[in-house]
Amino acid sequence: MAATITRIGDRVERLEDKRFITGRGRYTDDIERPGQLHAYFLRSPHAHARIVSIDTAAAKAAPGVEAVFTGQDVKRFVPTSDDLTEDEIGGLICGWMIHSKDGSPMKAGAHPALAKGKVRYVGDHVAVVVAETLRQAQDAAELIQVEYDVLPAVVDPAKARSAGAPTVHDEIGDNTVYEWELGNKAETEAAFARAHHVTTLDIVNNRLVPNAMEPRVALGEYDPGEDSFTLYTTSQNPHVARLILSAFVGLAPEHKLRVIAPDVGGGFGSKIFVYAEEVVSLWAARRLKRPVKWTGDRSEAFLADAHGRDHVTRAELATDPAGKITGLRVKTTANLGAYLSTFASSVPTYLYATLLSGQYAIPAIHAEVDAVYTNTAPVDAYRGAGRPEATFVVERLVEVAARELGLDPAEFRRRNFVRSFPHQTPVIMTYDAGDYDAALTKALEMADIAGLPARKAASRAKGKLRGIGYSAYIEACGIAPSQAVGSLGAGVGLWESAEVRVNPTGNIEVLTGSHSHGQGHETTFAQLVSHRLGVPIDSVKVVHGDTDKVQFGMGTYGSRSGAVGMSAISKALDKVIAKGRKVAAHVLEASEEDIEFKDGQFTVAGTDKGLGFADMALQAYIAHKFNGSELEPGLKEGAFWDPTNFTFPAGVHICELEIDPETGITTIERWTAVDDFGNVINPMIVEGQVHGGIAQGVGQALLEGARYDGTGQLVTASFMDYTMPRAGDLPDFAIGMTVTECPSNPLGIKGCGEAGAIAAPPAVVNALTDALGHEHVTMPATPEVVWRAAAGARMPMAAE
Repeated sequence: MAATITRIGDRVERLEDKRFITGRGRYTDDIERPGQLHAYFLRSPHAHARIVSIDTAAAKAAPGVEAVFTGQDVKRFVPTSDDLTEDEIGGLICGWMIHSKDGSPMKAGAHPALAKGKVRYVGDHVAVVVAETLRQAQDAAELIQVEYDVLPAVVDPAKARSAGAPTVHDEIGDNTVYEWELGNKAETEAAFARAHHVTTLDIVNNRLVPNAMEPRVALGEYDPGEDSFTLYTTSQNPHVARLILSAFVGLAPEHKLRVIAPDVGGGFGSKIFVYAEEVVSLWAARRLKRPVKWTGDRSEAFLADAHGRDHVTRAELATDPAGKITGLRVKTTANLGAYLSTFASSVPTYLYATLLSGQYAIPAIHAEVDAVYTNTAPVDAYRGAGRPEATFVVERLVEVAARELGLDPAEFRRRNFVRSFPHQTPVIMTYDAGDYDAALTKALEMADIAGLPARKAASRAKGKLRGIGYSAYIEACGIAPSQAVGSLGAGVGLWESAEVRVNPTGNIEVLTGSHSHGQGHETTFAQLVSHRLGVPIDSVKVVHGDTDKVQFGMGTYGSRSGAVGMSAISKALDKVIAKGRKVAAHVLEASEEDIEFKDGQFTVAGTDKGLGFADMALQAYIAHKFNGSELEPGLKEGAFWDPTNFTFPAGVHICELEIDPETGITTIERWTAVDDFGNVINPMIVEGQVHGGIAQGVGQALLEGARYDGTGQLVTASFMDYTMPRAGDLPDFAIGMTVTECPSNPLGIKGCGEAGAIAAPPAVVNALTDALGHEHVTMPATPEVVWRAAAGARMPMAAE
């Protein structure tokens, strides 16, 4: 396959997998620099405490120790000098401004790279030891004496604003980040006043730890000869990291700072953000004039990587006598942890409430979101980022409403589907294209719903309970339109960039501002180029992740690499083909208007005269042939793509499961997923993305849950206590697709990376509650939770 010309829609095996499965990937921790030192962070054992004193003398005297730094040490450098000023470097920022309903800006507490005066969660960064070896740094950290004045902690978001609750940031007295709303409150209240029936649910969307396969790593290096910096890091968006470290933290001018994100072992959102370890490693490298590497371990990842989800919600759905939805009302408290992470403020607002219409034509919606600080790890985007939380609210409400109204859940959904496009929702979004009926019809057929009664009877005969659960999800992804996100508070535009370089021998380098960390870009991007230019796929190299090589780009998150990143590549390819026509016209002595291009051949219309792509590329570099013309030599083109709208993947997932009421063990027997991702570049890779997303969604529904005790200690801080899904927890997946092309990008694609994680949790919980015959099930629905639910006992919710 590697030597062939590939087409859009081919099932091309992933080109990058050869190096990964043979152990030849190059990850940040594989990089060793001459004279490299190792950093180890002393972290707070307390969730909330004042730092009375820090004694580092013994640690500094320990073998191999080069330096010990605390928050008092991290100052700005005097320009062109090794001296420090009295000015602190900038703190970590949140890049999305949210305004409360009264118009006031969100309250962002200070977030220093190393704690100053106070620690605010277990795992907060107190000091860093830099030594010749990691073991020496770890040993020396144990010698640091910190005197703490331990304070009461608040960990429950529902109690964060209660009278007498501990204050996380002294300058923010009520722990409120913002009180935000979206939608028309008056119209929604009127809809509920007229309602024939109102369904009410209290929902907890459980906190999750991302747990990417590769823990985070940062390696900072300073070149005194050039007065320049290099940061090797596990980042999903190296250019954005460089921008923040330069413009806001103030470590170096952008042109003096290179950020390299080599192979990255998964991210799921947790590697979008700029963390303290990156800042400190880079600063320490400048201070010590030696490279400084920090490699996180799994325990640190549990404590200090940004977590996901953690919402407490009361949701209500109004319906009329005909079973049509007339209103939706939501009140959510979102836990953002101790500090605002890079994009934290946007997740429970514009990435959540804007999707509360689901696939349904709901005339009136009003959402209120109160975001709060607690003494827990920061919470930010995690696979789906707001969309899973919205889908869980909507699909649980719709399922329960159907049951209360005595209607078939599938037909209740169908009755309320959006049917004409474009469709303007009451919560900002304009759905551009879709066919929700088609996905539901196909899913029902694939899931053999007609045979469900017989399967339920067979389960009952074995003393088991069988249930079916639906999830008709929609998401807004291809996170991009700069005009839209800018008007909603984003600090940067979210376009994407690409450059296509054609070498004289005809092979091609594609430089993309997107970043690949498991998505298969090296295959799908090359597949697009092979299709468009008619060249073998093995003649295409995809370059990403290095700010000195690649033009500024916005990175990978929010299922944007296909819809936005590949669209930029497509536009650059348009320019390459257009330039190729000019070159071919010159060589073939024909009019440019008569040059046709197809399957890698430039031909003169109506003749047998032609020029292959590789021959054209060589001719483009023979400059003397262009004498007397305006044609420039060379063949390199760039493009930026900024779409006019989000993309809206949608679909229906159906979970069928069986419960053993004696043990509470849940077995997922069948899973049907029918998704509309628009045009699909590589079905095999898309199916893999769906499989992985479902696995993560099932993990949230049945197994995963980050729990803090009342003092703020994370009691699920290892894989001994935090259960991850395994292959045995999952069935074979029946995957189907429908296609409505996306009109807002040239490829008609929508994005697929988060769909499974969005659709799966409500499908599982709806199936559980169908089997049990009541709604009192919380996530994660562990065997204990299910066993109690089967026995009729109600497990307390996290906020109770």
